Amino acid sequence: MARRRPGTLFPIEVDILQSGLALQASEGSFYGFALARQLASRDESALTGHGTLYKALSRMAESGILDASWEDPARAESEGRPRRRLYTVTAEGSRALVKAQAETNRDEAIAPRIAQAGATFA
Repeated sequence: MARRRPGTLFPIEVDILQSGLALQASEGSFYGFALARQLASRDESALTGHGTLYKALSRMAESGILDASWEDPARAESEGRPRRRLYTVTAEGSRALVKAQAETNRDEAIAPRIAQAGATFA
């Protein structure tokens, strides 16, 4: 597994938080398959497999970035399908996303200067 600095997010986690917040705004919560569809509609290359997505969701729920709960079994039964695990982005998840976006913006602003400095020394 890839290593990361404490308090940072993997790119898939940033994608999950962004898409999850969009789904959460319209639905109140989201579930894995709806999230996978949302991610695929944004960027075909964002998701390599559903196993990757569900591992990330579990990891994020364990760390407090997402809240996870099972839906009411009666609802699933009335719709003739298995129960869904429902997720919501927590306040901690929102803060982590804002921090990750700020770091990305900073890195994008610095990159041209680094490239220019590298060309100077080449």
